[in-house]
Amino acid sequence: MTRPISRSELTRLGKRGSYRLGMLAPQGVTGPAAPRPFRPSFSKPRHPGPASAWAATGLAGTALVCAGAMAGVWFVPLLIGVAGGIAARWGRWRTRGMGCAVVAMCAAGWGAALAAMALAGLPVGATARVVAAVAGFPAFAAVGIGGTLAVAVLQGLAGLWLGRALTPRERR
Repeated sequence: MTRPISRSELTRLGKRGSYRLGMLAPQGVTGPAAPRPFRPSFSKPRHPGPASAWAATGLAGTALVCAGAMAGVWFVPLLIGVAGGIAARWGRWRTRGMGCAVVAMCAAGWGAALAAMALAGLPVGATARVVAAVAGFPAFAAVGIGGTLAVAVLQGLAGLWLGRALTPRERR
């Protein structure tokens, strides 16, 4: 106790709320850290950086998926998802936001590859109809192409999960 006790404090002793135990703590000792404030999901995004860098990264991922599909390397969406999962863990980004980005990159990349193949004169529509019919679905090209895009998206999301699972969390 560094200051003298006044007479008014002595008269309050024994009454409700009068002990003021916080005043008796030794100097320089702090209490536990305050809890982290609640941040609702509609608050400002937590990812720093200009939007142009985000757009360039998304376009690069889409181009990689498209180039992989054109080359016949069908598992590139899985690799893009793993890279996104690792980046999301290290950057402390939300999985929802990164999931939406991975879905957009995978679907746009495979869609661009299929469109480029169709413009080159390859029978993409006929092949999609046959694949849909063999799979037991209605023999429409949209069903086969939709199934192809769905597989690419599922690969990307599985890669996102794998990337987040393999990246260690930071210690608190």
